[in-house]
Amino acid sequence: MSEERKKSSALRISLIAITTAIVAVFTIAIRVPTPVGGYVSLCDVAVVFVSATFGPVTGFIAGGVGTAIADLAGGFGQWAPVSFVVHGLEALLIALIVRSKPDSLVYKLLAAAVAILTVAGGYFLLTGAFLIGFAAALPEVPANVVQSACGVIVGLPLSIAVRKAYRRIDELKW
Repeated sequence: MSEERKKSSALRISLIAITTAIVAVFTIAIRVPTPVGGYVSLCDVAVVFVSATFGPVTGFIAGGVGTAIADLAGGFGQWAPVSFVVHGLEALLIALIVRSKPDSLVYKLLAAAVAILTVAGGYFLLTGAFLIGFAAALPEVPANVVQSACGVIVGLPLSIAVRKAYRRIDELKW
């Protein structure tokens, strides 16, 4: 393996580790309990920022693994597989949409809508099917809409600002 390739691999692994930790911290730092035993958090701020800034691979791993680790560490282990799937998929979709036209407002709005639908719909479907039943999962939908919308409202502009201030950050996309 060439020296440049080793350096690139080490940088990517480090970036994934750091962004995964950031997602986990944002997920754990502020948790507001919901009526059915789950919680809403600031995780989507980090998930949206990471995926829009660093691309689909980093976003998927950091979003999925970071939220799952937070669930496991915070005593919500039963939610970890759902969080992994929902937030990993959310990050992947956001990154793919934003990457296709990074400066397009329309694509950013599309990414926002997809993020909200993925989080609210994903948690409803997966927790309804596997954890608590659909009747119990339904009241969670508005909280998940708010959580993901806040993530988009803060995460996308933050990504835009960081990318504008530090143009070379695009070299870290993966």
